[in-house]
Amino acid sequence: MPASKGYAALDSKSPLAPFTFSRRDPGATEISIEILYCGVCHSDLHMARNEWGQSLYPLVPGHEIVGRVTAVGKNVTRFKVGGIAAVGVIVDSCRHCAPCKRGEEHFCDEGATLTYAAKDRVDGSITMGGYANSYVVDERFAHTVPANLDLAAVAPLLCAGITTYSPLRHWKVGPGKKVGIVGLGGLGHMGLKFSHSFGAHVVQLTTSLKKKEDALKLGADEVVLSTDAEAMKAHAGTFDFILDTASAPHALDPYLSLLKQDGTLTLVGLPDQPPAINVFSLITKRASIAGSMIGGMPETQEMLDYCGQHNITADVEIIPIQKVNEAFERMLKQDVKYRFVIDMSSLK
Repeated sequence: MPASKGYAALDSKSPLAPFTFSRRDPGATEISIEILYCGVCHSDLHMARNEWGQSLYPLVPGHEIVGRVTAVGKNVTRFKVGGIAAVGVIVDSCRHCAPCKRGEEHFCDEGATLTYAAKDRVDGSITMGGYANSYVVDERFAHTVPANLDLAAVAPLLCAGITTYSPLRHWKVGPGKKVGIVGLGGLGHMGLKFSHSFGAHVVQLTTSLKKKEDALKLGADEVVLSTDAEAMKAHAGTFDFILDTASAPHALDPYLSLLKQDGTLTLVGLPDQPPAINVFSLITKRASIAGSMIGGMPETQEMLDYCGQHNITADVEIIPIQKVNEAFERMLKQDVKYRFVIDMSSLK
């Protein structure tokens, strides 16, 4: 089994540190990837510190992977050695339940296999993520990358990109729709870019007007300070759809008041505390609160192809792996525009 090296958390209290482990040789339908870039997602920090209570150690984070194919199994048809492949949040599923059959593997009835800190369906080992120099994955769970896109800026599309693209498509955001984006971080800036590209009237909802100029550059038609009661009241009852990307605990009622009748507020952020809502905010306009997470393999490829056609990527700050712990701390302070991406050549 080939040796791989990366950075791992050995327990919930320790910083990430150099770590050596083994990857299996690719099976008949699997590919081996030399990782070139890996995005740093807020989920990586939650998992490294076991803030959701489901982490397995040693834990190599990373599920926004872009790399070069170094080996292919005998039955692989979509990839060739030397080509570029991308891997996202899940790397396997049961493949036979109803969600899997319709290309929504992330809703697998038996539970999808995560890119890291999960039991591998192939050999029973614990999956190790993309903060490493290599990865092995079935080609069904890998994606091709449009040649015109910057690879480092593509990496966050594998999580932040599909996490926002999927609900915007599901709730049919487009021309004639007024859409709000709550939060302007790794997820929010992608939601803003996609909503603008889809032709909607997009309003950035923010707690800080310091982000106004950036939001307008990224495609917002308007920017509203969500802590300004008068500004929020001026938009009451006018939104078709609101995408809430905020990961910090926050009240939902101010945003529900913005929805039209039958409007939807969809949550994609993961606050560590459950939200409290006033039911009257829902029943008085038949409004909905919904949730969404990543996307299936066909939709993820669709998203990447769309990004290629419209030249959409994430805004990134590239770092060496040696600065990943610093990046975690800066991420907590929202000190990044808008996604850290690790250059894996720094491992060498």
